[in-house]
Amino acid sequence: QVQLAESGGGLVQAGGSLRLSCLASGRASSSYAMGWFRQAPGKVREFVAAISWSGDTTYYADSVKGRFTIARDNAKSTVYLQMNSLKPEDTATYFCGATIHLRVDAGRYDYWGQGTQVTVSS
Repeated sequence: QVQLAESGGGLVQAGGSLRLSCLASGRASSSYAMGWFRQAPGKVREFVAAISWSGDTTYYADSVKGRFTIARDNAKSTVYLQMNSLKPEDTATYFCGATIHLRVDAGRYDYWGQGTQVTVSS
């Protein structure tokens, strides 16, 4: 089993930056690909970024490409989401997920954290 815990959310002004962290624990947690998703009130959970187990393959949603960077440190069992040039439309609860194979569809992820709130003001 894998347990995930997000941190690093907060309130920032447009154009600012935040770095989210997701700490993974449990048996074989380092063997999973990891993804970041976000969900705003009244909307479905949408894909943001994903990274392979080795860290050498990444995917990004078009809406965040060039602004967000996903990375992982398997020695620390942690995946990061560096968010730069934040926009009000980035406001959402951000979740990290774990999956056996790298993918972008939230419905096929096996484990989820409880989320961390990101609010971007104009």
